Amino acid sequence: MTAEALPRAARSQRAARRGRLLRWLVPMGPAVLLLLLFFTGPILWCLWAAFTDIALTGAGASSPRLVGTENFSRLLADPAFRQSVLITVWFVVGSAVIGQNCLGLLLALLLRGRSGLVRGAVGAVVVGAWVVPEIVAGFVWYAFLSDEGTLNALLGRLGLEGTSWLYNFPVLSVIVANVWRGTAFSVLVYSAALSEVPTDLVDAAAVDGAGPLARLRYVVLPLIKRSALTNLMLITLQTLAVFTLVFVMTGGGPGTRSQTMPIYMYQEAFKFFQLGYGTAVAFVLLLLGALFSLVYVRALRPEV
Repeated sequence: MTAEALPRAARSQRAARRGRLLRWLVPMGPAVLLLLLFFTGPILWCLWAAFTDIALTGAGASSPRLVGTENFSRLLADPAFRQSVLITVWFVVGSAVIGQNCLGLLLALLLRGRSGLVRGAVGAVVVGAWVVPEIVAGFVWYAFLSDEGTLNALLGRLGLEGTSWLYNFPVLSVIVANVWRGTAFSVLVYSAALSEVPTDLVDAAAVDGAGPLARLRYVVLPLIKRSALTNLMLITLQTLAVFTLVFVMTGGGPGTRSQTMPIYMYQEAFKFFQLGYGTAVAFVLLLLGALFSLVYVRALRPEV
């Protein structure tokens, strides 16, 4: 190739790259702009607000000023915030990691190999709870667990004494309600994963003398590990963001005994009008979700 041909080849390669970039940018450009406008924009605004004293009323509403890390120092020193973190972790572990995940796996295992009628009936009940709007599910469980609700009425018919479930066991009540509502997703994920497990391996393990629990532990679970971890990550992030169900059932009470981080954030930002402080709480919640996700992502890494 001559010296004159080299610049022409370089220019043609650059032109080809620009052409490929334009072919990608023209159809994808509007979507990228919408993501920047409605996703990145609010996140950047919240990042700015977390370091200010912006509020809904007063001087912070008209002329907010930068306060540095004051909001984060304040929340770390607030016992109510530390309590909300512990309640949130308990709620996530009980509702997502143990409740939805384990119950979803159990139902998927029980439904495996059953007739279409049984699977359809159980699936309709489970998915029916999943598609119910969160606010409706909250009112249903409030009516079921309230002092004069359905559960106490049933216990009274049996000659048993009821109790104030939402007062004595507020976190357990919202955990049960969220498990009831969200288990369907885990059932669907595990049903799809189990359908890919070769029956020959399971049958061979049974022939070798492995019992049901041994087959589950040493054959089935290793084969669906990635699906299980993906399911755990998704339901954990969804449970971290649960607000309406808890707000309708307990409002974070009695007192602050069921005040999860979303409830605490809402009250600080919109009840006490401290948007900057509430936004700081939101970023700590985001970090908590990132921590859970990091654990699951590391577990998903292929073994060397």
